Amino acid sequence: MSVTRPEDGVQQDARWLDEGEDATWRDLLAMTQLLQVSLDRQMRADAGMPQTYYTVLAMLSEAPGRRLRMSELAAITTSSPSRISHAVTRLEEKGWVRRSRAADDGRGAVASLTDEGWEVLHRTAPGHVEQVRRVLFDPLTPDQRGQLGDICRAVLAALEQGPHAARRTDCASAVEG
Repeated sequence: MSVTRPEDGVQQDARWLDEGEDATWRDLLAMTQLLQVSLDRQMRADAGMPQTYYTVLAMLSEAPGRRLRMSELAAITTSSPSRISHAVTRLEEKGWVRRSRAADDGRGAVASLTDEGWEVLHRTAPGHVEQVRRVLFDPLTPDQRGQLGDICRAVLAALEQGPHAARRTDCASAVEG
């Protein structure tokens, strides 16, 4: 089927999704959205914080010296700079994260996981991991788990190609854009 794009008046053939592809696409959208809702509900119920805050604590815990520049933290959590700044402010108020100036250039801000934040993370990690296991991995066979990993890597590689390429680091500017 040919379609005319309104923005440039150019006619081109569209590669429409077949019925099975369309159903899979819709299921994927629902799954990724509901997975986030489920993880957020578990984290709020068990730890009184949103999933986003847990992710910040976890990423800081894995960083050298438990410290990351705010821009790096935004990129690896696929958050906008303003969203990460808001989250770090709330985590600072709880005493779980500390923000300071970057020692190397004095311009950038650095978020550091405090000892109290480390303890909170250690208390909440088992419940988070159990929820991930229960809703994502337990329903799958061992072969399906391997296939899921292969599928994720293939799609991530495809996302990095072409005229509208996207990488994980792009998410920091695109999430709220």
